[in-house]
Amino acid sequence: MKAGMPLEYALEMQELLEELALFSAPGPGVTRLLYTPQWREAQLLVLATMSELGLEVRSDPVGNVYGRLEGADPAAKVIVTGSHIDTVVSGGKYDGAYGIAAAVMALGYLRRTFGQPLRTLEAVSFCEEEGSRFPLTFWGSGQVTGLYDGSEAEGVADAEGVTLAAALSGCGLGGEEEAAGNGAVRIAGTGKTALRSDIGAFVELHIEQGVILEKTATQIGIVQAIAGQRRFTVTLDGTANHAGTTPMHMRQDALAGAAEMLMVLERAALEAGEPLVATAGRLEVKPNTPNVIPGEVLFTLDIRHSEEDALERFCNRVISAYEEIAERRGLKLTMTRALCAVPALMDSGLYERLERICREQGRTHRRMVSGAGHDAQLFAPRCRTAMIFVPSRAGISHSPEEYTSPGELAAGLEVLTALLYDLAYKETGI
Repeated sequence: MKAGMPLEYALEMQELLEELALFSAPGPGVTRLLYTPQWREAQLLVLATMSELGLEVRSDPVGNVYGRLEGADPAAKVIVTGSHIDTVVSGGKYDGAYGIAAAVMALGYLRRTFGQPLRTLEAVSFCEEEGSRFPLTFWGSGQVTGLYDGSEAEGVADAEGVTLAAALSGCGLGGEEEAAGNGAVRIAGTGKTALRSDIGAFVELHIEQGVILEKTATQIGIVQAIAGQRRFTVTLDGTANHAGTTPMHMRQDALAGAAEMLMVLERAALEAGEPLVATAGRLEVKPNTPNVIPGEVLFTLDIRHSEEDALERFCNRVISAYEEIAERRGLKLTMTRALCAVPALMDSGLYERLERICREQGRTHRRMVSGAGHDAQLFAPRCRTAMIFVPSRAGISHSPEEYTSPGELAAGLEVLTALLYDLAYKETGI
C-alpha cells in the first residue's frame, strides 16, 4: 500500500487528538491520570470513535479498551497497534494519545477501503504507562503481557492514600454498556483477566520525545531497540564540620566526593559514546548550610544503553570508580539499585519492512534507539514488535510545549497504515 491515504483520516486523527486533550484536570497542559474522571471520559471517547468507524469495541478488567476488525482466519494471531491514554502531570497532547488516534484511524481506513483482513487487527488504548498517579508503570500493557497479575492493586496507593484497587473499582469502566458522547457504546465482556496469548505482532506509533529526527530533517524514525535502563541511589556519608576551622586535608566532605563522582560519570559516558547516556538527576545535601562541610549526600544515577552487556560493563566501571573515590576520601559509600530494565529489541523483519514502506512512500527515514521507555518494550520478548517515531519540535515532551506538526503526524499515520496492511491483508503477513 503506497502513500495516498485520503486527507480526511489525518484530519479526523488531528480532531480526535484535540478532543482528547480537553479531558484534563485543571492546570497547564494535559493532566490525565489513571482512573480519574478525565481518564474515564477520554477512554469513552476512544470507544465511541472506534464504534463509529465500525470496529467491535470492548474493555478489559483494568480499563484497556480495544477496537477489533475481525480477520477471515480465526486461527491466526492478532495484530495489535496502539499506545497509552494517560499522561504525566502538565504533559502534552501527543505523548501516547497520538499512537491511539492513529491506530483507530488506520483501522477505520483499512476496513472501509479493503474490507475484512486475513488476520484480525485491533487498536488498543492502554489504560496506563507513565506511573504518574501510582508508583508503578505499564499497568495497562503489563496486565496484557503478564508483567502484573492484578494482585499489585491492593498494595500501592496514590498521594492521597487511594489504593489502585479502589480507584479501579470506583472508575466503573468495563460494564456491558457505557455512556459516550450523545449515546452509548456496547462493550463486550472479557472475563476476569487482561492477560493475552493471542497476539502475534504489536506496532506502536509515537512522537520521538527527542531531537534527532528534527535536527537531521528526517520524517520517520524506525526503532531498532528500546534502551535498557539502570537506576541507582547513591549515598555518601562523611563528616559534617565547621567550614572555617577544619583544614582542607582533614575533611571528609561528602559533597566534594559526590562532585568528583559526577564528573567521572560524565567523562565515562562521553568516552563510551552513543547510544549510552548517563544522568544524575537528583542531588540532596545535608545539612545544606553555607558554613558547614556537607556530611551526607544522596544522588541518583540513570544509565541507559540498547545492549545489555555494554550497559552492565559501564555500570560496573562506574561502581568500581566510585568505590575508589570513596575509599580515598574516607567516605562511606552505599549504592542501591532501584531499577533494572533490560533492552528490548524490535523485530528486524518488521523494521526492514518499515524501511521499504518509507522508500515506497518517498519518506526520509533512519534507524534509531529509543532512550525512553514505551509499551512496545513489554511486547518485544513475546511477539514481533515494531515502533515508529515522528519528530518532536525541539525534542520537547512531557510538557505543554510538546508539538508535532499535522504533516508529520499524517506521515506517521500513513507509514503505520501501510505496515498494518502488509501484516493483515497480505498472504505473507506475520
